[in-house]
Amino acid sequence: MNADAVAARADAAFEDTLKALGRYLEIPAISCDPDHAEDVRRLAARIRDDLEALGMQRARVLSLDDALPCVAAEWLGAGDGLPTVLIYGHLDLQPVKGEPWRTDPHTMVEKDGRVYARGSADDMGGWVSHLASIRAWMAEHGRLPVNVKLLIEGEEEIGSPNLERYMDAFPDAFASDVMVLTDCENPSTEIPGLTVSLRGLIEMEVTCEALEADGHSGLWGNMVPDVSLGLVKLVGRLVDEDGRPRIGLVEVDAARKAAAETVPLSAEVIRGGAHLLPGVDPLPVRDRSIAEWMWWQPAITVVATTLPTPDRKKNALRTKASATLSVRLAPDQKAEDLYGLLEAELLRDPPCGVKVTVTPKGWNGEGWLYTPKGEAFEAADRAYVKAWGHELVQVGV
Repeated sequence: MNADAVAARADAAFEDTLKALGRYLEIPAISCDPDHAEDVRRLAARIRDDLEALGMQRARVLSLDDALPCVAAEWLGAGDGLPTVLIYGHLDLQPVKGEPWRTDPHTMVEKDGRVYARGSADDMGGWVSHLASIRAWMAEHGRLPVNVKLLIEGEEEIGSPNLERYMDAFPDAFASDVMVLTDCENPSTEIPGLTVSLRGLIEMEVTCEALEADGHSGLWGNMVPDVSLGLVKLVGRLVDEDGRPRIGLVEVDAARKAAAETVPLSAEVIRGGAHLLPGVDPLPVRDRSIAEWMWWQPAITVVATTLPTPDRKKNALRTKASATLSVRLAPDQKAEDLYGLLEAELLRDPPCGVKVTVTPKGWNGEGWLYTPKGEAFEAADRAYVKAWGHELVQVGV
């Protein structure tokens, strides 16, 4: 089979691929909002129809009670003697409310060689590129070089709460030799990256309590605990002066440190990619690299609080205050181990005399660390080098 001819067909059909992507992006399939559940289902049906038209077999929308759908399809014409590749992607989107979009987030806009819309990168641009490849192979040869399955999930942006249920209910949709997941970043538009590690995730809620009812701050201030101050001090003890964890840092092996040196990360990359304000600098790296901090060490983020807001201000000492912490785990770190370390620190000698409780939220997501080897990695390496004209570098998320 002539891969160069297939690539030429994909290039020739690029505008058609963009149009197909735009049709998907116009549906606001926001999985965290029940008001958009029907949009998720509508997009799933559209994708199923397109996969069927593409020549994929058994294109179908998978559904379970109390879950948003997945889309599955397959082409097994290569036969039992060749491997089966599962292409995973997700169709659901993050919400857009409150974000400073300059254009309609659900209308695809092309500007300076890039495409803008909610979901264009995360994650529809990723798996649509695979559909373009499938379409080109089918057009050139009438078949694919290996067996292929597609699984497009509708709940990734809310933590994939039902993915294991789908695996149990539809095992044939997942059975494969290799899985390809295109939902991560490349180091740059010129340098391809293979993701070989993922940080895990835990969430915990920290609550400080002191009073049965709100008390007047003018009457009781200086003698009654302020739970808001107690919460701030309590969370602050988890991090150092840079805002990084004091607890649970791990040792990174020499091979990963060496691999990090090939990745073009710099303060300017961080500044531009994260859209830092003028006068705000990236955190100092201290005795570690940028890659190590971003990929291989834990991180703590406050994602929600019940602290008083301007519309709720009053001269009162509050009964309680809570914060939800989102904690990224190092790829080779156990969720229960880090949770235990953080919980012990939060419960030790509570500040300001407050009563402290720590509660797990949701489910734990373990990290993942991979040593690239074998035929699948070698094939990916060859393909990336040929397509990009640059060595494939190993990255983390």
